[in-house]
Amino acid sequence: MKNAKWLLPIAILLISSCQKDEVRQLDTSYNPEILAANFSNSTVVNNPYFPLEMGKKYIYEGQTEDGFERIEIQRLPTTKTVLGIACAVVNDKVWIDGKLVEDTDDWYAQDNAGNVWYMGEYVTDYNPDGSVKDHHGSWEAGIDGAKPGINMLAVPQVGMAYRQEYYFNEAEDEAEVVEVGLTVTLALGTYTNCIKTREWTDLEPDVIGYKTYASGIGIVKDGDAVVLVEIQ
Repeated sequence: MKNAKWLLPIAILLISSCQKDEVRQLDTSYNPEILAANFSNSTVVNNPYFPLEMGKKYIYEGQTEDGFERIEIQRLPTTKTVLGIACAVVNDKVWIDGKLVEDTDDWYAQDNAGNVWYMGEYVTDYNPDGSVKDHHGSWEAGIDGAKPGINMLAVPQVGMAYRQEYYFNEAEDEAEVVEVGLTVTLALGTYTNCIKTREWTDLEPDVIGYKTYASGIGIVKDGDAVVLVEIQ
């Protein structure tokens, strides 16, 4: 039994590993009711803090830990049907130091109350040489247990928290409104009546992000580094 002293540490390691895996469990309590009848004009997305105007392009830039980031966001003249609901398609491209790293189509639908729902996304990640790396992070509500979340509340108030998406172990972003009535001044202009949200995910518990939204515009700041620099 000279090897017995090794068995206990290994057993403890295995038990600890199992316990760690068991900590994260599917949130069966999250079951948003999505009825087509509540989305009469789903592609008319005119929520003041997340308006999706056809063809308009929003450009963001800033220095981040990964390099100089440029983001271009634009609604496309197409739709995507998810859970029987027509969704607006928004293209989101990200460059780091001049190289395209991500190209995503996001799908949004506004309900009759004015909430903007996030219904899924198709992600394409790129390698430094420009070749396709993977499609990690892609999901669609109603497929493989994925559920939609709210991207922007109809009437955001401080303290309101909500899931933005829920695809267990893949996409679990959440947000909370932390400030309202803000005034934000950028090189592009001064925006009043802004709101600020805090964002996090249980998949990366040490990462916290913030976004600032201006009424009539949408996102004007992604964190403190990446800001709106141009609207085309």
